[in-house]
Amino acid sequence: MKNRFILSVLVLLLAPVFFVLASPQPEATGPVKLTIAGRDGVYGNAMQYATDEYTKGHPDVTFDVLKLPYNSQYEKVVIDMKSGTGSYDLIMIDDPNAPQFQKAGWLASLDGMLKSKGETLDPDFISAAVKLGRYPYADSGTLYALPHVGNVEMFAYRTDLFDKYGLAKPATWDDVLADAQKLKQMDPNVTPVGFRGVKGNPIVSGFLPIFWAFGANVLENNKATVDSPQALAALQYFLKLKAYAPQAVDTWNSAQVRDALYGGRLAMVTEVWPSWVGDLNNPDKSQVVGKVMVTAHPRETAPSSPVIGAWLLGIPKASKNQSAAFDFLMYVTGKDMQIQLADQFGIAPSRKSAFQDPGLLKKYPWFPGQEAALENARARARTNKWPEIETTFGTYLQLALIGQMSAQDALKTANEKIQEIIQ
Repeated sequence: MKNRFILSVLVLLLAPVFFVLASPQPEATGPVKLTIAGRDGVYGNAMQYATDEYTKGHPDVTFDVLKLPYNSQYEKVVIDMKSGTGSYDLIMIDDPNAPQFQKAGWLASLDGMLKSKGETLDPDFISAAVKLGRYPYADSGTLYALPHVGNVEMFAYRTDLFDKYGLAKPATWDDVLADAQKLKQMDPNVTPVGFRGVKGNPIVSGFLPIFWAFGANVLENNKATVDSPQALAALQYFLKLKAYAPQAVDTWNSAQVRDALYGGRLAMVTEVWPSWVGDLNNPDKSQVVGKVMVTAHPRETAPSSPVIGAWLLGIPKASKNQSAAFDFLMYVTGKDMQIQLADQFGIAPSRKSAFQDPGLLKKYPWFPGQEAALENARARARTNKWPEIETTFGTYLQLALIGQMSAQDALKTANEKIQEIIQ
Protein backbone atom coordinates (compact mmCIF):
# COMPACT_ATOMS: atom_id res chain seq x y z
CA MET A 1 0.00 0.00 0.00
CA LYS A 2 2.84 2.34 0.92
CA ASN A 3 4.60 1.56 -2.37
CA ARG A 4 1.44 2.37 -4.34
CA PHE A 5 1.16 5.70 -2.52
CA ILE A 6 4.78 6.59 -3.33
CA LEU A 7 4.28 5.60 -6.99
CA SER A 8 1.16 7.77 -7.22
CA VAL A 9 3.04 10.75 -5.82
CA LEU A 10 5.88 10.25 -8.30
CA VAL A 11 3.44 10.08 -11.25
CA LEU A 12 1.79 13.32 -10.14
CA LEU A 13 5.13 15.03 -9.74
CA LEU A 14 6.48 13.88 -13.11
CA ALA A 15 3.29 14.40 -15.11
CA PRO A 16 4.07 18.02 -16.01
CA VAL A 17 7.51 16.96 -17.30
CA PHE A 18 6.00 14.25 -19.53
CA PHE A 19 3.44 16.77 -20.80
CA VAL A 20 6.13 19.26 -21.76
CA LEU A 21 8.20 16.62 -23.53
CA ALA A 22 5.23 15.25 -25.49
CA SER A 23 3.77 18.61 -26.53
CA PRO A 24 4.84 20.50 -29.68
CA GLN A 25 7.48 23.13 -29.04
CA PRO A 26 5.98 26.63 -28.91
CA GLU A 27 6.77 29.06 -31.69
CA ALA A 28 9.44 31.65 -31.03
CA THR A 29 8.19 35.05 -29.93
CA GLY A 30 9.81 38.41 -30.55
CA PRO A 31 12.56 38.66 -33.22
CA VAL A 32 12.62 35.62 -35.50
CA LYS A 33 15.40 34.17 -37.62
CA LEU A 34 14.27 32.01 -40.52
CA THR A 35 16.66 29.51 -42.06
CA ILE A 36 16.02 28.63 -45.70
CA ALA A 37 17.54 25.51 -47.26
CA GLY A 38 17.79 26.91 -50.78
CA ARG A 39 19.76 26.36 -53.96
CA ASP A 40 22.91 27.93 -55.30
CA GLY A 41 23.27 29.99 -58.47
CA VAL A 42 20.49 32.20 -59.74
CA TYR A 43 17.93 30.58 -57.43
CA GLY A 44 20.03 31.49 -54.41
CA ASN A 45 20.52 35.04 -55.62
CA ALA A 46 16.80 35.42 -56.23
CA MET A 47 15.96 34.10 -52.76
CA GLN A 48 18.47 36.48 -51.19
CA TYR A 49 16.85 39.38 -53.00
CA ALA A 50 13.39 38.34 -51.80
CA THR A 51 14.50 38.05 -48.18
CA ASP A 52 16.25 41.42 -48.33
CA GLU A 53 13.08 43.05 -49.66
CA TYR A 54 10.93 41.32 -47.05
CA THR A 55 13.02 42.53 -44.12
CA LYS A 56 12.48 46.15 -45.18
CA GLY A 57 8.89 45.80 -44.04
CA HIS A 58 9.55 43.23 -41.30
CA PRO A 59 12.59 44.40 -39.31
CA ASP A 60 11.91 41.80 -36.60
CA VAL A 61 12.60 38.95 -39.06
CA THR A 62 16.09 37.99 -40.21
CA PHE A 63 17.16 35.24 -42.59
CA ASP A 64 19.90 32.72 -43.11
CA VAL A 65 19.67 31.79 -46.79
CA LEU A 66 21.69 28.63 -47.47
CA LYS A 67 22.76 28.50 -51.13
CA LEU A 68 23.47 24.81 -51.57
CA PRO A 69 24.35 22.60 -54.57
CA TYR A 70 21.56 20.26 -55.65
CA ASN A 71 22.77 17.00 -54.07
CA SER A 72 23.98 18.65 -50.89
CA GLN A 73 20.71 20.51 -50.42
CA TYR A 74 18.66 17.35 -50.86
CA GLU A 75 20.81 15.31 -48.45
CA LYS A 76 20.80 17.98 -45.75
CA VAL A 77 17.02 18.48 -45.74
CA VAL A 78 16.34 14.72 -45.76
CA ILE A 79 18.66 14.12 -42.79
CA ASP A 80 17.17 17.04 -40.88
CA MET A 81 13.53 16.15 -41.53
CA LYS A 82 14.07 12.47 -40.75
CA SER A 83 15.53 13.40 -37.38
CA GLY A 84 12.91 16.08 -36.70
CA THR A 85 15.65 18.50 -35.67
CA GLY A 86 13.92 21.50 -37.20
CA SER A 87 17.05 23.27 -38.48
CA TYR A 88 15.18 24.68 -41.46
CA ASP A 89 12.06 26.83 -41.61
CA LEU A 90 11.62 26.74 -45.39
CA ILE A 91 13.03 24.31 -47.93
CA MET A 92 13.21 24.36 -51.70
CA ILE A 93 11.93 21.08 -53.16
CA ASP A 94 12.58 19.78 -56.68
CA ASP A 95 9.17 18.50 -57.69
CA PRO A 96 10.20 14.84 -58.34
CA ASN A 97 11.32 14.70 -54.69
CA ALA A 98 8.05 16.09 -53.34
CA PRO A 99 6.24 12.71 -53.05
CA GLN A 100 8.98 11.41 -50.72
CA PHE A 101 8.65 14.39 -48.39
CA GLN A 102 4.85 14.44 -48.52
CA LYS A 103 4.35 10.71 -47.97
CA ALA A 104 6.79 10.66 -45.03
CA GLY A 105 4.79 13.38 -43.26
CA TRP A 106 7.80 15.70 -43.02
CA LEU A 107 6.02 18.84 -44.23
CA ALA A 108 3.48 21.05 -42.47
CA SER A 109 0.03 21.32 -44.05
CA LEU A 110 -0.49 24.71 -45.66
CA ASP A 111 -4.26 24.16 -45.79
CA GLY A 112 -4.49 24.58 -42.03
CA MET A 113 -2.38 27.72 -42.11
CA LEU A 114 -4.52 29.28 -44.82
CA LYS A 115 -7.66 28.40 -42.92
CA SER A 116 -6.33 29.88 -39.67
CA LYS A 117 -5.90 33.20 -41.46
CA GLY A 118 -9.30 33.01 -43.12
CA GLU A 119 -7.72 32.69 -46.56
CA THR A 120 -7.98 30.36 -49.53
CA LEU A 121 -5.37 29.57 -52.14
CA ASP A 122 -5.19 32.28 -54.80
CA PRO A 123 -6.56 30.93 -58.12
CA ASP A 124 -3.92 33.05 -59.86
CA PHE A 125 -1.49 30.13 -59.38
CA ILE A 126 -1.30 27.86 -62.43
CA SER A 127 -3.02 24.64 -61.40
CA ALA A 128 -0.48 22.26 -62.96
CA ALA A 129 2.20 23.76 -60.71
CA VAL A 130 0.02 23.76 -57.59
CA LYS A 131 -0.84 20.07 -58.00
CA LEU A 132 2.81 19.19 -57.44
CA GLY A 133 2.55 20.55 -53.91
CA ARG A 134 -0.49 18.43 -53.05
CA TYR A 135 -0.54 14.88 -51.75
CA PRO A 136 -1.89 12.78 -53.15
CA TYR A 137 -1.14 14.45 -56.49
CA ALA A 138 -4.53 15.87 -57.50
CA ASP A 139 -6.59 19.03 -57.48
CA SER A 140 -7.94 18.25 -54.03
CA GLY A 141 -5.05 16.69 -52.11
CA THR A 142 -3.60 18.24 -48.97
CA LEU A 143 -1.41 21.24 -49.82
CA TYR A 144 2.13 20.86 -48.48
CA ALA A 145 4.10 23.25 -50.72
CA LEU A 146 3.65 26.14 -53.12
CA PRO A 147 5.33 26.58 -56.54
CA HIS A 148 8.20 29.04 -56.30
CA VAL A 149 9.75 28.48 -59.75
CA GLY A 150 7.35 27.48 -62.53
CA ASN A 151 9.90 25.66 -64.66
CA VAL A 152 8.54 23.90 -67.72
CA GLU A 153 10.16 22.33 -70.74
CA MET A 154 9.50 24.01 -74.10
CA PHE A 155 10.14 23.70 -77.84
CA ALA A 156 12.07 26.30 -79.86
CA TYR A 157 12.41 26.99 -83.58
CA ARG A 158 14.02 29.62 -85.78
CA THR A 159 11.27 31.80 -87.24
CA ASP A 160 13.64 33.42 -89.74
CA LEU A 161 14.54 30.04 -91.28
CA PHE A 162 10.95 28.81 -91.25
CA ASP A 163 9.82 32.00 -92.99
CA LYS A 164 12.70 31.83 -95.49
CA TYR A 165 11.87 28.28 -96.54
CA GLY A 166 8.07 28.55 -96.32
CA LEU A 167 7.64 26.26 -93.31
CA ALA A 168 4.79 26.57 -90.82
CA LYS A 169 5.10 26.23 -87.05
CA PRO A 170 5.27 22.47 -86.35
CA ALA A 171 1.93 21.29 -85.00
CA THR A 172 2.88 17.60 -84.66
CA TRP A 173 6.07 15.65 -84.11
CA ASP A 174 5.65 14.29 -87.64
CA ASP A 175 5.86 17.92 -88.79
CA VAL A 176 9.13 18.31 -86.87
CA LEU A 177 10.65 15.33 -88.68
CA ALA A 178 9.40 16.52 -92.08
CA ASP A 179 10.76 20.03 -91.42
CA ALA A 180 14.12 18.60 -90.34
CA GLN A 181 14.34 16.68 -93.61
CA LYS A 182 13.57 19.81 -95.65
CA LEU A 183 15.97 22.02 -93.70
CA LYS A 184 18.81 19.56 -94.20
CA GLN A 185 18.33 19.80 -97.96
CA MET A 186 17.77 23.57 -98.08
CA ASP A 187 20.39 24.89 -95.65
CA PRO A 188 23.56 22.82 -95.09
CA ASN A 189 24.95 25.53 -92.76
CA VAL A 190 22.37 24.84 -90.04
CA THR A 191 21.75 21.62 -88.10
CA PRO A 192 18.00 20.90 -88.27
CA VAL A 193 17.44 19.79 -84.67
CA GLY A 194 19.18 19.47 -81.32
CA PHE A 195 18.47 17.88 -77.94
CA ARG A 196 20.24 16.43 -74.88
CA GLY A 197 21.48 12.88 -75.40
CA VAL A 198 23.44 12.22 -72.19
CA LYS A 199 22.13 9.20 -70.30
CA GLY A 200 19.99 9.60 -67.19
CA ASN A 201 17.97 12.75 -66.56
CA PRO A 202 19.05 14.68 -69.71
CA ILE A 203 17.90 12.17 -72.32
CA VAL A 204 14.78 11.23 -70.35
CA SER A 205 13.72 14.88 -69.99
CA GLY A 206 14.24 15.44 -73.70
CA PHE A 207 12.42 12.27 -74.68
CA LEU A 208 9.35 12.48 -72.42
CA PRO A 209 7.46 15.14 -74.46
CA ILE A 210 7.73 12.80 -77.45
CA PHE A 211 7.03 9.67 -75.39
CA TRP A 212 3.88 11.16 -73.84
CA ALA A 213 2.67 12.71 -77.09
CA PHE A 214 2.74 9.25 -78.68
CA GLY A 215 0.43 8.04 -75.91
CA ALA A 216 3.02 6.17 -73.82
CA ASN A 217 3.41 6.16 -70.03
CA VAL A 218 6.26 5.15 -67.73
CA LEU A 219 3.94 3.64 -65.10
CA GLU A 220 0.29 2.59 -65.12
CA ASN A 221 -1.35 1.27 -61.95
CA ASN A 222 2.09 0.92 -60.38
CA LYS A 223 3.28 -1.24 -63.23
CA ALA A 224 6.11 -0.43 -65.64
CA THR A 225 4.84 0.22 -69.19
CA VAL A 226 7.82 1.60 -71.09
CA ASP A 227 7.72 -1.33 -73.53
CA SER A 228 4.21 -0.60 -74.84
CA PRO A 229 3.54 -0.28 -78.60
CA GLN A 230 3.14 3.48 -78.07
CA ALA A 231 6.53 3.64 -76.34
CA LEU A 232 8.17 1.72 -79.18
CA ALA A 233 6.66 4.07 -81.77
CA ALA A 234 7.98 7.05 -79.79
CA LEU A 235 11.52 5.67 -79.53
CA GLN A 236 11.62 4.67 -83.19
CA TYR A 237 10.59 8.22 -84.05
CA PHE A 238 13.30 9.61 -81.72
CA LEU A 239 15.95 7.54 -83.50
CA LYS A 240 14.79 8.87 -86.87
CA LEU A 241 15.09 12.41 -85.54
CA LYS A 242 18.67 11.71 -84.45
CA ALA A 243 19.70 11.57 -88.11
CA TYR A 244 19.11 15.34 -88.29
CA ALA A 245 20.85 16.18 -85.00
CA PRO A 246 24.56 16.90 -84.39
CA GLN A 247 26.77 13.86 -84.81
CA ALA A 248 27.82 13.88 -81.14
CA VAL A 249 24.31 14.53 -79.79
CA ASP A 250 24.57 11.52 -77.45
CA THR A 251 27.16 13.57 -75.48
CA TRP A 252 25.13 16.79 -75.47
CA ASN A 253 23.88 18.31 -72.23
CA SER A 254 22.40 21.70 -71.36
CA ALA A 255 25.47 23.78 -72.18
CA GLN A 256 25.88 22.30 -75.66
CA VAL A 257 22.21 22.80 -76.53
CA ARG A 258 22.12 26.35 -75.20
CA ASP A 259 25.37 27.40 -76.90
CA ALA A 260 24.30 25.97 -80.25
CA LEU A 261 20.91 27.69 -80.00
CA TYR A 262 22.44 31.07 -79.08
CA GLY A 263 25.08 30.66 -81.76
CA GLY A 264 22.49 30.17 -84.50
CA ARG A 265 23.64 26.63 -85.29
CA LEU A 266 20.27 24.92 -84.69
CA ALA A 267 16.97 25.36 -86.50
CA MET A 268 14.91 23.53 -83.85
CA VAL A 269 15.46 22.45 -80.26
CA THR A 270 13.14 19.83 -78.80
CA GLU A 271 13.96 20.73 -75.18
CA VAL A 272 14.61 24.17 -73.74
CA TRP A 273 14.05 25.41 -70.19
CA PRO A 274 13.32 28.96 -69.02
CA SER A 275 16.81 29.38 -67.57
CA TRP A 276 18.28 28.58 -71.00
CA VAL A 277 16.37 31.19 -72.97
CA GLY A 278 16.52 34.29 -70.77
CA ASP A 279 19.24 35.90 -72.93
CA LEU A 280 17.97 34.83 -76.34
CA ASN A 281 17.30 38.48 -77.21
CA ASN A 282 20.44 39.82 -75.55
CA PRO A 283 22.76 40.90 -78.38
CA ASP A 284 25.79 40.55 -76.10
CA LYS A 285 25.14 36.81 -75.76
CA SER A 286 22.93 35.76 -78.67
CA GLN A 287 23.34 35.72 -82.44
CA VAL A 288 19.65 35.00 -82.98
CA VAL A 289 18.02 38.07 -81.40
CA GLY A 290 14.36 38.19 -82.46
CA LYS A 291 14.71 35.04 -84.54
CA VAL A 292 13.62 32.29 -82.14
CA MET A 293 10.10 31.33 -81.09
CA VAL A 294 9.80 29.44 -77.81
CA THR A 295 6.51 27.60 -77.39
CA ALA A 296 4.72 24.49 -76.16
CA HIS A 297 5.69 21.14 -77.67
CA PRO A 298 3.97 19.65 -80.72
CA ARG A 299 1.30 17.01 -80.27
CA GLU A 300 1.03 13.59 -81.92
CA THR A 301 -1.61 10.96 -81.08
CA ALA A 302 -1.92 12.62 -77.65
CA PRO A 303 -1.90 16.36 -76.84
CA SER A 304 1.20 18.49 -76.34
CA SER A 305 2.91 17.13 -73.21
CA PRO A 306 5.72 19.31 -71.84
CA VAL A 307 7.61 18.18 -68.74
CA ILE A 308 7.02 20.31 -65.66
CA GLY A 309 10.09 20.88 -63.53
CA ALA A 310 8.93 23.26 -60.82
CA TRP A 311 10.75 24.13 -57.63
CA LEU A 312 8.45 24.20 -54.63
CA LEU A 313 8.72 25.81 -51.21
CA GLY A 314 7.54 23.93 -48.13
CA ILE A 315 7.68 24.33 -44.37
CA PRO A 316 9.14 21.39 -42.42
CA LYS A 317 6.78 20.11 -39.73
CA ALA A 318 9.63 20.38 -37.22
CA SER A 319 10.14 24.12 -37.79
CA LYS A 320 9.66 26.20 -34.65
CA ASN A 321 8.78 29.29 -36.70
CA GLN A 322 5.95 28.03 -38.88
CA SER A 323 3.80 31.16 -38.64
CA ALA A 324 6.64 33.49 -39.68
CA ALA A 325 7.76 31.04 -42.36
CA PHE A 326 4.23 30.89 -43.78
CA ASP A 327 4.02 34.69 -43.95
CA PHE A 328 7.26 34.84 -45.95
CA LEU A 329 6.16 31.92 -48.12
CA MET A 330 3.05 33.84 -49.17
CA TYR A 331 5.20 36.90 -49.85
CA VAL A 332 7.86 35.21 -51.99
CA THR A 333 5.24 33.35 -54.07
CA GLY A 334 3.02 36.44 -54.33
CA LYS A 335 2.28 38.26 -57.58
CA ASP A 336 4.54 41.27 -56.99
CA MET A 337 7.59 39.25 -55.98
CA GLN A 338 7.07 36.76 -58.82
CA ILE A 339 7.15 39.65 -61.29
CA GLN A 340 10.28 41.12 -59.70
CA LEU A 341 12.12 37.77 -59.68
CA ALA A 342 11.20 37.12 -63.32
CA ASP A 343 12.33 40.58 -64.34
CA GLN A 344 15.61 40.70 -62.43
CA PHE A 345 16.68 37.05 -62.37
CA GLY A 346 14.72 35.34 -65.14
CA ILE A 347 12.95 33.11 -62.61
CA ALA A 348 10.06 31.30 -64.29
CA PRO A 349 6.75 32.40 -62.71
CA SER A 350 3.98 30.11 -61.54
CA ARG A 351 1.23 32.77 -61.60
CA LYS A 352 -0.96 33.75 -64.55
CA SER A 353 -0.72 37.44 -63.69
CA ALA A 354 3.09 37.36 -63.93
CA PHE A 355 2.99 35.77 -67.38
CA GLN A 356 0.57 38.49 -68.48
CA ASP A 357 2.47 41.44 -67.03
CA PRO A 358 3.09 44.01 -69.84
CA GLY A 359 6.66 44.70 -68.79
CA LEU A 360 7.58 41.01 -68.70
CA LEU A 361 5.85 40.36 -72.03
CA LYS A 362 8.00 43.02 -73.63
CA LYS A 363 11.15 41.52 -72.15
CA TYR A 364 10.17 37.87 -72.72
CA PRO A 365 7.94 37.77 -75.84
CA TRP A 366 7.71 33.98 -75.57
CA PHE A 367 5.82 34.19 -72.25
CA PRO A 368 2.43 33.30 -73.82
CA GLY A 369 3.94 30.07 -75.15
CA GLN A 370 5.66 29.39 -71.84
CA GLU A 371 2.40 29.90 -69.96
CA ALA A 372 0.61 27.54 -72.37
CA ALA A 373 3.32 24.95 -71.85
CA LEU A 374 3.01 25.23 -68.07
CA GLU A 375 -0.78 25.00 -68.17
CA ASN A 376 -0.56 21.75 -70.16
CA ALA A 377 2.56 20.31 -68.53
CA ARG A 378 2.76 16.80 -67.17
CA ALA A 379 4.56 15.68 -64.04
CA ARG A 380 7.01 12.84 -63.91
CA ALA A 381 5.69 9.73 -62.16
CA ARG A 382 4.70 10.63 -58.59
CA THR A 383 6.77 8.04 -56.82
CA ASN A 384 9.78 8.29 -54.53
CA LYS A 385 11.38 5.71 -56.83
CA TRP A 386 11.55 8.21 -59.69
CA PRO A 387 15.32 8.95 -59.46
CA GLU A 388 16.10 5.23 -59.86
CA ILE A 389 13.52 4.84 -62.61
CA GLU A 390 14.87 7.86 -64.49
CA THR A 391 18.46 6.65 -64.28
CA THR A 392 17.52 3.21 -65.58
CA PHE A 393 15.26 4.48 -68.34
CA GLY A 394 17.89 7.00 -69.43
CA THR A 395 20.61 4.37 -69.58
CA TYR A 396 18.70 2.20 -72.03
CA LEU A 397 17.42 5.11 -74.07
CA GLN A 398 21.00 6.17 -74.71
CA LEU A 399 22.03 2.62 -75.60
CA ALA A 400 19.36 2.74 -78.29
CA LEU A 401 20.45 6.22 -79.36
CA ILE A 402 24.07 5.16 -79.91
CA GLY A 403 23.03 1.94 -81.66
CA GLN A 404 24.18 -0.57 -79.07
CA MET A 405 20.65 -1.92 -78.60
CA SER A 406 17.58 -1.99 -80.80
CA ALA A 407 14.67 0.17 -79.74
CA GLN A 408 12.62 -2.90 -78.90
CA ASP A 409 15.36 -4.58 -76.82
CA ALA A 410 16.20 -1.35 -75.00
CA LEU A 411 12.60 -0.78 -73.94
CA LYS A 412 12.05 -4.42 -73.01
CA THR A 413 15.12 -4.46 -70.76
CA ALA A 414 14.32 -1.04 -69.28
CA ASN A 415 10.81 -2.19 -68.48
CA GLU A 416 12.08 -5.28 -66.64
CA LYS A 417 14.54 -3.19 -64.61
CA ILE A 418 11.93 -0.53 -63.76
CA GLN A 419 9.48 -3.20 -62.63
CA GLU A 420 12.12 -4.55 -60.26
CA ILE A 421 12.64 -1.05 -58.86
CA ILE A 422 8.98 -0.41 -58.10
CA GLN A 423 8.56 -3.84 -56.51
